[in-house]
Amino acid sequence: MKKIENIIIAGGGTAGWMAAAALGKLLGKAVKITLIESDEIGTVGVGEATIPTMVFFHKLLEINEREFMRETNATFKLGIQFENWRQLNHKYLHAFGVTGKDCWAAGFQHFWLRGKELGIAEEFGHYCLERRAAEEHLFSHLPNNGLNYAFHLDASLYAKYLRKFSEGFGVRRVEGKISHVSTAESNGFIEAITLESGARLEADFFIDCTGFRALLMEQALHTGYEDWSHWLPCDSAIAVQTESTSAPVPYTRSIARTAGWQWRIPLQHRVGNGLVYCSQYLDDESAKKLLLNNIDGEPLNAPRVIKFRTGRRLKQWNKNCLAVGLSSGFLEPLESTSIHLIQQNIIRFLRMFPAGGVVQSDIDEFNRQAEFDIAHIRDFIILHYHVTERNDSEFWRYCRTMEVPESLRHRIQLFKETGRVFRDGNELFDDSWQQVMIGQGLMPKHHHPLVDTMSKEELQTFLQQISKNIDYTLAILSSHEEYVEHYCK
Repeated sequence: MKKIENIIIAGGGTAGWMAAAALGKLLGKAVKITLIESDEIGTVGVGEATIPTMVFFHKLLEINEREFMRETNATFKLGIQFENWRQLNHKYLHAFGVTGKDCWAAGFQHFWLRGKELGIAEEFGHYCLERRAAEEHLFSHLPNNGLNYAFHLDASLYAKYLRKFSEGFGVRRVEGKISHVSTAESNGFIEAITLESGARLEADFFIDCTGFRALLMEQALHTGYEDWSHWLPCDSAIAVQTESTSAPVPYTRSIARTAGWQWRIPLQHRVGNGLVYCSQYLDDESAKKLLLNNIDGEPLNAPRVIKFRTGRRLKQWNKNCLAVGLSSGFLEPLESTSIHLIQQNIIRFLRMFPAGGVVQSDIDEFNRQAEFDIAHIRDFIILHYHVTERNDSEFWRYCRTMEVPESLRHRIQLFKETGRVFRDGNELFDDSWQQVMIGQGLMPKHHHPLVDTMSKEELQTFLQQISKNIDYTLAILSSHEEYVEHYCK
């Protein structure tokens, strides 16, 4: 029960500097915070798309949005367009907003299903403001968070921006490579980190942001890892940046390929591209060719291959060490959740900050909540692969027929038979489930009987009113390109 007065963050990058920014801003006056990183060690830094929870993280830290977007060449993001996922040449957009209008007894999808039967409903996404705005390349800030949005950003510039922010709150950066992590014989807690220079840095608590290597959490504390590659078989990614050839659109593109998928993320000054794939079905050289044959604009760097194994560290908090970022586990960036999971661990740690010393009940509760978060996101990502009509390659045949977690199997079955979707506790995704299930071709057999109490005319008026309200809002939005130009260029 040693009082926490001195914290070391091992590793920089997005994870390290997000942790430093939050701890520095909220605890900098009470706790000494040191971040160790080496200029010689590159960061993975390909994750350039985010989700709306980042807006709230920035509000918590009182970060100036305009300044942040200018410094990171950011654009706005309203969702992700999925191309070739359900079948070749089919696309749909998973947007950040809520679709339609729910009734307390039945979700909007039930009203929509009945409308489809009667031939009076547009496609499901037509009733979502964010989806319509994304497709029409529109954006504006609306009062009362009327438009849900996130960002496309340059991850390396974001780390630099947060470094400057953190140092303003007293965070100290130490340059150097970690050569050794010392643990106490009595309880196995980490005592100190030794650098290659010979410098030894001691602390009461350590945050592991050393990426896939997990120098503290795995190599020093031997925490263990749960492998999820039987559900998420992609194990490789190639990233390349290209010159912009057109105006940035307010959505990420995710284009399914024969053994994985390609991302396209538009920033102000360039485009981030990448291919996530399974090496069992596609070798690295063929993957590079596939990616380079499907990009617009001249490449700005040589493509680099990143190897990974999907899964989670068995504990996110172990003894006096917290894993943040890739050291805590990895879910591929299909739904842009990497930065969200970083900030979740940081915010949860701040809420449960062990000022008086580390206690096991805190650790157990933290790990329970963290497992809940990542398992629900895992299921949502598996859904995209498993619920598909694609049968054109060995990879897609595997994904279609693989066994999925029981929690996901139940959700799919419930929606298929009844059209019902229930949010489990405080899980991240809500409306997204039906957007993706319908987008992937999963249509319920039945709708809620409540909808049948409405006449055709009443239902038609209800659907038309939702559509008219969206039309009215779209009319007052700016073009995304023009808005970025005057707001944060």
